[in-house]
Amino acid sequence: QVQLVESGGGLVQAGGSLRLSCAASGRTFSSYAMGWFRQAPGKEREFVAAISRSGLGSTYYADSVKGRFTISRDNAKNAVYLQMNSLKPEDTAVYYCAASYTGRAYFADSTYDYWGQGTQVTVSS
Repeated sequence: QVQLVESGGGLVQAGGSLRLSCAASGRTFSSYAMGWFRQAPGKEREFVAAISRSGLGSTYYADSVKGRFTISRDNAKNAVYLQMNSLKPEDTAVYYCAASYTGRAYFADSTYDYWGQGTQVTVSS
């Protein structure tokens, strides 16, 4: 029902910025809450940020990124974004966007029904 494609990853130096994009197919994008997760080599996938369905405007962040990352969405473009500033080497991971229709626990990966294939973010020291 929903196809998600991430883009915008790359190699940046510590302290730099990247803006990730997630493009969604379909005409029901605004009905889904959206989240960003990341997974580093040898580590479990972890929650990064989430944004509520269109019109509610609530955002949520992991403690590790709060104050540095900003999630937003543009329903007219069927897209969600993750602006990442003050990047650290510890932010290096594959970043995934995800869509949830029924979930309430935005921090839990089990909440999400659809996932993208991921985009690599590498932060050098």
